[in-house]
Amino acid sequence: MLRAAPKGWDKTLWSAEAGGPRPKLHTCTDEAEQSDRVCEAVLERREQGVALRQQAVLFRTGHHSDHLEVELSRRNIPFVKFGGLRFLEAAHIKDLLAMLRLLENPDDEVAWFRALQLLEGVGPATARRVQRALRADPAIDSLRRLLDEPPPVPPAAGEDLEAFRAALTDCVGQGGSTPPVSVQVERLRRFYEPLCARVHDDAAVRLRDLEQLGLVAAGYGSRARFVADLVLDPPTSTADLAGPPLVDEDFLVLSTLHSAKGLEWDAVYLLHAVDGMLPSDLACGTAEELEEERRLLYVALTRARRDLHLFAPLRYYHQRYRPRDQHGYAQLSRFLTREVQARLDRTAPAGPGEEGDDRTSPAPAAVGDFLENLWR
Repeated sequence: MLRAAPKGWDKTLWSAEAGGPRPKLHTCTDEAEQSDRVCEAVLERREQGVALRQQAVLFRTGHHSDHLEVELSRRNIPFVKFGGLRFLEAAHIKDLLAMLRLLENPDDEVAWFRALQLLEGVGPATARRVQRALRADPAIDSLRRLLDEPPPVPPAAGEDLEAFRAALTDCVGQGGSTPPVSVQVERLRRFYEPLCARVHDDAAVRLRDLEQLGLVAAGYGSRARFVADLVLDPPTSTADLAGPPLVDEDFLVLSTLHSAKGLEWDAVYLLHAVDGMLPSDLACGTAEELEEERRLLYVALTRARRDLHLFAPLRYYHQRYRPRDQHGYAQLSRFLTREVQARLDRTAPAGPGEEGDDRTSPAPAAVGDFLENLWR
């Protein structure tokens, strides 16, 4: 890979260990399959005696691990992230999850307490007063009371409250028909957008995280399952930055490539080995920037003592819910030339009905019969 650089790199690497498995390049259908394969590989190595802390998942940018973090949390695999925010511990993610939780359980006091304080001019004391008003009649749940007869709020919060009620109404649906959970996340994201811009200087980055949350939600058939898999801690323990692990804990390491320099692990898993991710599409403006991306990939490839796995999703969703289902296709990183690929063992995406894929193949049918059935 280094020899393909325009200026060339005079570097000779060797291994002090004899034998060992060849590096593997896993082509995945999409990010969901990538996350699933990484989790399976991590657990398989753990069963073989490789501790979690001796395994690392590497990625170019902090938000590239968002989908994987949700899957790790769902499977109860402990992890620590270096070089960015933990996805589910970021304040904006917890804000939106709070709104989803009160939709699912109108008696969730923690969720109400957090959601109400998103409104302009509403602090802890006002939020508790509003909560008491919403619970005044035990025969009417808090959500229905808010939608039908909202309690009084400070004048500054009036506009936000009306927007909040409108968003919740759209998520509840009408006539017993509830929108898909990904549609609900998108509706709440639109409500949250001006609030986020008012509170956070880096609102654009946080809103992109919420878009990623919507993509994750598309894989769930119900809101109940989605919120059950994502834990909402009380407001007193909310934090933007991941905390350090305890000495006696075992945990999987998640790290950006910059934070991984100088470190090694027994098993390394590199996410998103595709163009636009690595190299980053924001770092291809000059030849110097592009070569820096090549050096970052070199860092990733040299962090593994024994097992190295590269993952390349084929499809990236922009909006993963019907009827749009917008997506684009990625190609393998330009740095992984044919000469490099010849030194990798490759695995193909899981096909319909195969392990790691919950789809079933449709029964074959004649084209004529199919067209005829359309008119029945």
